[in-house]
Amino acid sequence: MLARALSGTVFGLDGVRVEVEADIADGLPGFHIVGLGDRALQEARERVKIAINNSGFEFPGRRVTVNLAPAQLPKEGTGFDLAIAAAVVNAAGDRPLPSDAAWLGELALDGAVRPIRGTLAITAHLDRLGVRRFYVPTANVAEARIATTAPVLGVDHLRDLKAHWEAGAALKEAPSPRPDVAPGAPLQVDLADVRGQPHAKRALEVAAAGAHHLLLVGPPGAGKTLLARALPGILPALTHQEAVEVTSIASCV
Repeated sequence: MLARALSGTVFGLDGVRVEVEADIADGLPGFHIVGLGDRALQEARERVKIAINNSGFEFPGRRVTVNLAPAQLPKEGTGFDLAIAAAVVNAAGDRPLPSDAAWLGELALDGAVRPIRGTLAITAHLDRLGVRRFYVPTANVAEARIATTAPVLGVDHLRDLKAHWEAGAALKEAPSPRPDVAPGAPLQVDLADVRGQPHAKRALEVAAAGAHHLLLVGPPGAGKTLLARALPGILPALTHQEAVEVTSIASCV
């Protein structure tokens, strides 16, 4: 039986859609992952198999093949674990998966779902492609919520999914559709308090007003660091899209 689950990865600083296909066929028992994955992804075989068995499911005793499409795209990291587990469980006939849902998360051997990097970038990309439900680690719920108004469900453990599927148990959902941008950190230096350096201060004002790049050059003690610390105080507030981009970069590193 063939099953599919949507997931994603980060390529550079952008999210990329990845489709996880799981097929269970007759033959010698085995678990194979194909699709140009890195070492961490190949090790997902043991993590996923043990996590499924330790969470109340039964890993199929047949030949299990998982493909990550598109196959030509290099894939790295552990964020596919939850999608692989969901696809394998679905292929085994235990539970159908919603076709418009995405699955992100790393699995521990006991079935716990651990946070991953790049959740915001992946969620933003999949939201633009029409995904209408996200299953993510609980620690990543707030981050994923920034990029979408679709339901974002936090998963602590594979057992939570089992209870959700079998008894309709509710998963943790982000409370608000899209939070406001948090206020910035307190100013370290107010530009108005900087004495002298009229030309440098003028350059800061022009760069801040026109969103230009700025390079500060000078000998030690000339005031470069002081001026750099004063710059945030005259920058305009981030728009929502700019805040998403900045947070997305921070999420990927």
